[in-house]
Amino acid sequence: GRYEHTRAVIFRDSLDSACGFAQAATGPFYCPVDQRVYLDMAFFNELSSRFKAPGDFAQAYVLAHEVGHHVQHLLGIDDRVRTAQRGQPGSANILSVAMELQADCFAGVWGHKAAQSGRAAAGQVELDPGDVEQGLNAAAAIGDDRLQRMSSGRVAPERFTHGSSAQRVEWFRKGLASGHPDACDTFARGTR
Repeated sequence: GRYEHTRAVIFRDSLDSACGFAQAATGPFYCPVDQRVYLDMAFFNELSSRFKAPGDFAQAYVLAHEVGHHVQHLLGIDDRVRTAQRGQPGSANILSVAMELQADCFAGVWGHKAAQSGRAAAGQVELDPGDVEQGLNAAAAIGDDRLQRMSSGRVAPERFTHGSSAQRVEWFRKGLASGHPDACDTFARGTR
């Protein structure tokens, strides 16, 4: 199918979206109902100050991850995952992690394309030295294990929804290295 563009909705503190009420604590999200990416500006401040992941490319990674969810929606992946989660409630978290890691990998595919020479001349993003490290740092900063350790001091892998820091970095790297969505099959056995 043909790619359909998404729109970003910027908000601060709270907002009513087609997917329900969102507030600062929600963080950035993709809403399949209106096919929009919602970005809370307070989250980007937290990404820099609380999670120690500053920089433009760290923010670009977060945006690219949410656009990755849009790609999943266009491909019907999100519907298939939700159906599987309803049919196998015990696998709901594992499937959620696979979907989030795939969005990280898709973000890496975007990073690969952005890094290609000559793209800046066409009005595209040009990566500076250190940009990839900012993205990898952001991926590591918001892994489930790190967030759980920060909030409760304990890590509970069975409650992961997005993947560990190491997993998020690994799949973002895979997308960066390959530049191709085919490298992003996080649902295949033995890849998680």
